[in-house]
Amino acid sequence: MGKIILYHGSSKKIEIPKYGEGKEYNDYGRGFYCTEHLELAKEWACTELSDGYANRYELDLSGLKILNLSSENYTILHWLTLLLEHRIFQVSSPMMKNGISYLKEHFHIDLDLYDVIVGYRADDSYFSFAKAFINNTISLAQLSYAMKLGKLGEQYVLKSGEAFSAIYFMDAVPSSSKKYYAKRKQRDDAAREAFFKELENESLEGLYMRDIIKEGVKADDVRLR
Repeated sequence: MGKIILYHGSSKKIEIPKYGEGKEYNDYGRGFYCTEHLELAKEWACTELSDGYANRYELDLSGLKILNLSSENYTILHWLTLLLEHRIFQVSSPMMKNGISYLKEHFHIDLDLYDVIVGYRADDSYFSFAKAFINNTISLAQLSYAMKLGKLGEQYVLKSGEAFSAIYFMDAVPSSSKKYYAKRKQRDDAAREAFFKELENESLEGLYMRDIIKEGVKADDVRLR
């Protein structure tokens, strides 16, 4: 693989991303989170009260070990398991506890083997969709539908020292809170509205978390594709 352009939204210019920094409890743990989409980076750069920057970088993927969670080798349950292993949340029911235990046993991926992770981004709204699935409230098909609602795309996460050595700062584009925080909120609100509308269409034929546990569903099950 060659070179790609990535963007990172933040409150300031970041000319040298530093390995070992970042929040431990993000989607895939500590790392440097980027997107291929400038407009999304601008949205993520702002808070309600402050402007930000979309930092632009070139990442040389040559020689890096990349985990692409959208490849045919993985399912949405692999992605979900990674979220559960890194995010902090309250386990609110025995069903959720059993679901988490099952997923960690059968869908765990060792991220230490990779330099870069490519996978869904899960804002807070989307993480609530994931929790609804583990609680047996929505089916796997409904979860897959929900994750595409906001059109957040995939994020690239730099995890290793090798990856941080391969990224180069190009420039930083200012992002206005007045414009881009509003766009982010609108995107989130629309996704929530569409999700709750989808909940009205309960699927009796769908694959639920309880079914996955009872039937011992593994990663090679065709119903996960």
